[in-house]
Amino acid sequence: MTAWATPARSASAPPKSLRLLLLVSAHNGLSQRALIELTERGHEVAVAVAGSVAEMEAVVDEHRPHLIVCPFLKTLIPESIWSLYRCLVVHPGPWGDLGPSSIDWSIELGMREWGVTVIEASGEADAGTVWATREFPMREAGTSSLYRHEIRRGAIEAIVEAIDRIAGLKGPAVAVKSRRQVRGRACPAMARDAQAIDWGADTADGIVGKIRAREGHLGLLDAIDGTGFHMFGVHREPVLRGGPGKIIAQRTGAICRATVDGAVWISHLKRRDTASQRFFKLPAMRALALAGHRPDVPEIAPVSRSAGGDTYSEIAYSQRGAVGYLEFDFHDGAMCTDQCERLLAAYVDARSQPETNVIVLIGGGEYFCNGIHLNVIEAAEDPAEESWRNVNAIDDLVREIITTESHLVVSALAGDAAAGGVPLALAADHVVVREGVVLKPYYQHTGGLYGSEYWTYLLPHRIGVAMTKRLRSTPFTPLGARRAVQIGLADAAFGATLASFRAQSRVFAERVAGDDDFGRRLEHKRRRRAFDEAVKPLQTYRDEELARSHECFFGPDRSYHQARRRFVYKLGTAGASTSFVAALPAV
Repeated sequence: MTAWATPARSASAPPKSLRLLLLVSAHNGLSQRALIELTERGHEVAVAVAGSVAEMEAVVDEHRPHLIVCPFLKTLIPESIWSLYRCLVVHPGPWGDLGPSSIDWSIELGMREWGVTVIEASGEADAGTVWATREFPMREAGTSSLYRHEIRRGAIEAIVEAIDRIAGLKGPAVAVKSRRQVRGRACPAMARDAQAIDWGADTADGIVGKIRAREGHLGLLDAIDGTGFHMFGVHREPVLRGGPGKIIAQRTGAICRATVDGAVWISHLKRRDTASQRFFKLPAMRALALAGHRPDVPEIAPVSRSAGGDTYSEIAYSQRGAVGYLEFDFHDGAMCTDQCERLLAAYVDARSQPETNVIVLIGGGEYFCNGIHLNVIEAAEDPAEESWRNVNAIDDLVREIITTESHLVVSALAGDAAAGGVPLALAADHVVVREGVVLKPYYQHTGGLYGSEYWTYLLPHRIGVAMTKRLRSTPFTPLGARRAVQIGLADAAFGATLASFRAQSRVFAERVAGDDDFGRRLEHKRRRRAFDEAVKPLQTYRDEELARSHECFFGPDRSYHQARRRFVYKLGTAGASTSFVAALPAV
C-alpha cells in the first residue's frame, strides 16, 4: 500500500493514471459505465462485487488500489478500509442529501431539481468530504429511468471530476461557501412493506407518483383480492372508468385499475414473498393467474401512443415523410415469445406502409432490448420448452429485419442492450447509439448459454471475425458508445440526453431517406445479402446456433437453468464476492 493511499496523505502527488478498485454490491449499469469511462481514460480498473465487510476487506487487500470508488454499494464501508484508503461513494442526491431512498423521495415530494454527489467515505454515512456534485432538472419518470439517465450521467461526470481533483489535475475538494449551496436534507428510508395507496381517495396522478417513486427493486406493495403484490410499470389511462381499485381491463398482459378520477395501467406485478416462498416480477395478468386470480375483464386493443393520449402501449408506429418510426418499450428490456411475435407483426405492417423508404427501430429509453424473457421462461410449466419457443420467436424477428429489401433500417439505441438485444440491433443497416449506453454483446453469464439471433453472422459481418473472437474472450466486459463506434459495432454515437438523442436520430434517419444515392445504397444492400446467402445461407447460421442453444435448454448440463433461476430470484451466486480486471483489447 502506498503512503498516499492513507488518510494522512503523503506530500507527493498521486499518479495521474491510477489503479482503481470499483467496490460494488452489484455490477449494475452505473458501475459498468464507470468501468468503461475510467478505463478509456487510461486508469487500471478492477471491479469487485462484495456482500460483506469481510469480503470487502479481502478484495481491497488483494488489489491494494490507489483509490476506491463505490458507484453502487449498499453496505457501509468499514473503518478498517476508509481509514487506510481514500474511498469515493456515489450518493444519488444533491449536496447535503442523506438517506437510502434519495431518488424515491425526490419523486414523492415532486422536486423540480435533483442531483448526485461524490462523497469521501468517513464514519458517518453520506457526510464526508464532497469531491464533486452535479444537479439536473427532474422529468416525469420513475426511479429506474432517472437512475439510468440523469443519475448515471451526473455520477460519471462527478466521478471523473473527483478523480481528476485527487490526481492533481484540478483543484482541491469542494468547499461549502454558504448554506444555500446545500440543497438536500436528511430523509428516512422509504417504507415499502406498508400499503401506500388509498384507492378510494388517491387520484390517478398521485398513484402514478407513488408507484414510480417505489418502482426500484421491490416496487409498491398493494393488495389484489386479498393477496399482496408489488406493482411496477404504471401508466395513466385517459378514457376507461370504473369503481376505484377495481381491475376493469387488460392489455397485452397489463391490468387497468380504476381510480377516483380515472384509471391507471400496471404492467407488472411481483407477489409478496412469504416465509416459505419467494416470488419474482411477471406481466400482471400472468402473476395474478399464478396466484389463483383470473379477473374476468375485457382485452382492450393496444392504442398507438402516436395517436395521442397518455396510455399504455408497448409498441407504436408513426410516420414522418419517408421515414417510419417503430417504437417498442418492453419492461426491463426483455422480450417474451408473445412480445417477439407482436413486434414482428408490427414490423411487417410498418414495412408495408406507403411512401416510406426507411424504418427506424426505436427501443425503450432504459433498454433497447436484453433478449429473451427469463422471468416468463422461469414461470412456464416447461421452462426448457418456453426457452426454445422464445429464442425461435426472436430469431424470426431478426431474420425479417435482415432480409428486408424494400427499406433501409436504422436501429436507434437510446437505452442499453445486452445478450440477444445486441444482434437484434445489428440486424439493421445502420446502428446509432446514445452517448451513455452500455452494450453487453455476450450470453455466457447465463450459465454458458450459446445464444442465437444470428449473432454468428451479424457480429463478424459488422466487426470482423477477429474482433468477434476478442469480444467472446472477454465476456464480462461491457462496451461503451465510443468503443462501439471505434470497432464498428455502431455507426454513430450522439446525444447526452434522451431528448437530444431522439431528435438527432430523426435527423440521421431523414438524411438516410433523402440521400441522393439512396437507390444505389439499397441495391448494394440487396447484392450484399444475395452474396452472403450464396456463401452461407442464413438458415445454416440459425441451425448451428439453435443446435448449441437446444443443448443448453434440453441437455444434461443444467447450468443455464440454474443461472436463470439465480437471476430471476435475485439469488446472486454462492460466495457472493467476485473480482475481475476488465479491459477490452485495443482495436
